Amino acid sequence: MDTGAGAPPGAPVSLSVAADAADAAARLAAGLAPADPALVLLFGSPRETLAPVADALAAALPGAEIAGCSSAGEIGAAGYQRGTIVAIGFPRAAFRAEVVALEDQASIPVSAWLARLRRLRAGFPDRAGAQLFGILLADGMARHEDVLVAALDAALPGVPVVGGSAGDGLDFGASVQIAGGRPVPGAAVFVLVETTLAVSEVSFAHFTPTAQRAVVTRADPAAREIFELNAEPAAQEYARLAGLDAARMDRTDFARHPLLWRTGRRHHVRAISGVGEGGALRLMSAIEPGTVLTLGQAGDVTQGFAEALEALPRQPLMVLGFDCILRRLAVERAGMTGQMAALFARYRVAGFNTYGEQHGGMHVNQTFVGLALMPPAEVP
Repeated sequence: MDTGAGAPPGAPVSLSVAADAADAAARLAAGLAPADPALVLLFGSPRETLAPVADALAAALPGAEIAGCSSAGEIGAAGYQRGTIVAIGFPRAAFRAEVVALEDQASIPVSAWLARLRRLRAGFPDRAGAQLFGILLADGMARHEDVLVAALDAALPGVPVVGGSAGDGLDFGASVQIAGGRPVPGAAVFVLVETTLAVSEVSFAHFTPTAQRAVVTRADPAAREIFELNAEPAAQEYARLAGLDAARMDRTDFARHPLLWRTGRRHHVRAISGVGEGGALRLMSAIEPGTVLTLGQAGDVTQGFAEALEALPRQPLMVLGFDCILRRLAVERAGMTGQMAALFARYRVAGFNTYGEQHGGMHVNQTFVGLALMPPAEVP
């Protein structure tokens, strides 16, 4: 896939290759080099294939920032993909970027992160005709996304930040993050980007709230586990609310009936990943005791997504997309991968399937979030 073919100067380019191809790095480098990229993002699976390709691209494209992460699946030429590496090049003609690794997540050094992010921002003074955006690539297994997005929101006011939690296929084992063309174990990767293109955020979740509600009466936010809902064992009470058999619930049921958390006028998904010891519910985001949750009901997984993209002010040159793996599974179960691939192609979507998504200063689940990169608006 080369979304740069026939595109105007400065438009991002996207390519994908089989991850196990012996010439994967060479093919990506050959496709990216004509764009003279300031930044290359790599998303791929399986995770072991990513580091060698990143290292080779760093050597082949001197001066380009190389960042990325392993995925739960990719979004590329064929729509949803697996076992591939997607490379997205952001041409120097329209982009400037700097990559930082927010290290030592185990101890959560928030003050150090804030200082580093503010220094990073100081290196991008406001400039007429340009705007900033940020990309967060978090470790999907570290469970620190809520702290990371809060730190970014505090350090970079007014800068839109989107991102995705790095994955490991459907194994939920270990993920890999890349910064400076090399793996950065135990770190989250953040990219600050300046562009002369127009930027618009896109987000969509295919769920509506039902009348079924529950109060979190006992939970461990750090472990992302709910032990009690409505003072009852969490899995048992969830099954009752959703009309499910608690002994037979699986990932399909959780994807169809997520828990929703309301903030302001919007509901955000708090996805369930499984049932833990003693009937606890394991979530993919943190939740606090006392939180009121609403049972969600799935809607059309493609129609609302199409409407969100159609609402963009102009046809995008590319949409950088972060799409929850649970949304992908829902699309595949519904037999709608062809329709989704057509939408991805029409709007030039490239990115990866995540274990969680970040936008608007929040960590969410079962949501598509992205950035549409468009030609600048014409000045009358």
